[in-house]
Amino acid sequence: MTTGPPVALSTASVYPEPAAAAFELASELGYDGVELMVWTDPVSQDVRAVRRLSERHGMPVLAVHAPCLAVTQRVWGSDPIARLRRSVAAAEHLGARTVVVHPPFRWQRRYAAAFADEVARAGEVADVRLAVENMFPVSRFGVRRVPYAPGFDPTEVGHRFYTLDLSHTAAAGTDALELLDRMGEGLVHLHLTDGTGAPRDEHLVPGRGTQPCAEVCERVAGFDGVVVLEVSTRRCRTREQRAALLAESLVYARLHLAAAPEPSL
Repeated sequence: MTTGPPVALSTASVYPEPAAAAFELASELGYDGVELMVWTDPVSQDVRAVRRLSERHGMPVLAVHAPCLAVTQRVWGSDPIARLRRSVAAAEHLGARTVVVHPPFRWQRRYAAAFADEVARAGEVADVRLAVENMFPVSRFGVRRVPYAPGFDPTEVGHRFYTLDLSHTAAAGTDALELLDRMGEGLVHLHLTDGTGAPRDEHLVPGRGTQPCAEVCERVAGFDGVVVLEVSTRRCRTREQRAALLAESLVYARLHLAAAPEPSL
């Protein structure tokens, strides 16, 4: 029997294997569920197919990650507001409480102008929490720029719910614990991963980088949310190597979530 928040596996963690592999591995390794990354993988876009995978492997979908990456701008259509609404509908159908969403890109001016209202509206009409994720600047030819509007730190705008991603804090040079404090009670979702501080999104196994992963786990052990292992295994050559990294990640999460100090009386 496990205590603390549920620990889920992101389907992005098995890339380049498809979403189906994430359900298989999550079940085999003892995860509590999965976070569905809506991706170019056709199965990830098919809610009925995802539900069948969930039922077959006994792995509930605990969160849906909306298709808001640069490579998924045509998934579920070209209108980002329609994609966001479809993500909420998918979460409702799958029984997930949370939809993870990135801030808009700067070139999505119409979407950026409507984003805050749309996020708030979705929470009012559906029993789903839209948790806006912290992002990071990108570097090109040694120049760092922010591709998000109005920025990569969602607490500067203010939303009701947040996702904290520790690979992104590393890439941004952001103090993860200070950001956690700013998110406060709005923090409902954690992407447990790591980074070295290099100016790129690394998504290392937690404990292999410089981020305070253990302390973050201890501080969220009692929160009403989900801890998601979102780690990169793309360099693994075999399913066994991938499974080993994901098993190590799960052990890390369980260990440090259980290490939270008891509240004082």
